[in-house]
Amino acid sequence: MTQSIPTAAYRASKLAMALWAASLLGGCGLSSITSGLGSGIMGGSTAKTETGAVSEAQLLTAAQNGDAGASTGGIEISAGCPRFVPWPKDNFVTIYEQGRVGDGMAVMHRGEITKTARECSIEPGRVTVKYGFSGRILLGPKGRPGPVVLPVSVFVTDEKRNRLINDKLTVDVNVSVDNPIGYFSAVRTITFDLPEGSRPGDYQVFVAFDRATPGAG
Repeated sequence: MTQSIPTAAYRASKLAMALWAASLLGGCGLSSITSGLGSGIMGGSTAKTETGAVSEAQLLTAAQNGDAGASTGGIEISAGCPRFVPWPKDNFVTIYEQGRVGDGMAVMHRGEITKTARECSIEPGRVTVKYGFSGRILLGPKGRPGPVVLPVSVFVTDEKRNRLINDKLTVDVNVSVDNPIGYFSAVRTITFDLPEGSRPGDYQVFVAFDRATPGAG
């Protein structure tokens, strides 16, 4: 018994519907899914939760549960611990086919950072932040099933928003037509010097997708 092969338009429609269903089941707001997938009218999404428990497994579960949040696990964050949050508007990135940035039907995939957590070790003249983040990658109408890798930067800024240290890494997941959404999590540490007279709370740690990625929009 044979089956007819779906047309490209039909397959694209199925993917679009799958992404829409994922947006409803994932618990995130409408703007979290649609920003960058069309004209951008809905605006960008924001990371929902910052907690004190830094565990890849816990962060991954938090991302999969949408807005349910991650438990702090009883961990108290050190007084004055630098905040760890997404860089404004860079907690998501949409990758389009070359030359078609902004075209909703040309989306290959989209990455979103939805959860963050951090712990701190504060010593005289030095601060170490154990940071973690998690999120998801969604397959778009023009996406190809298989591994998707997106570059991410984590950097420290002082009170004047000058960047002091930059930590580069990648997140990757496998996506398919049948399962067009994959989840990722990462936990690492970053250490920076604390000049005399400075306070740890004057510094911030940010995470951002690298928008220099080809086709990013």
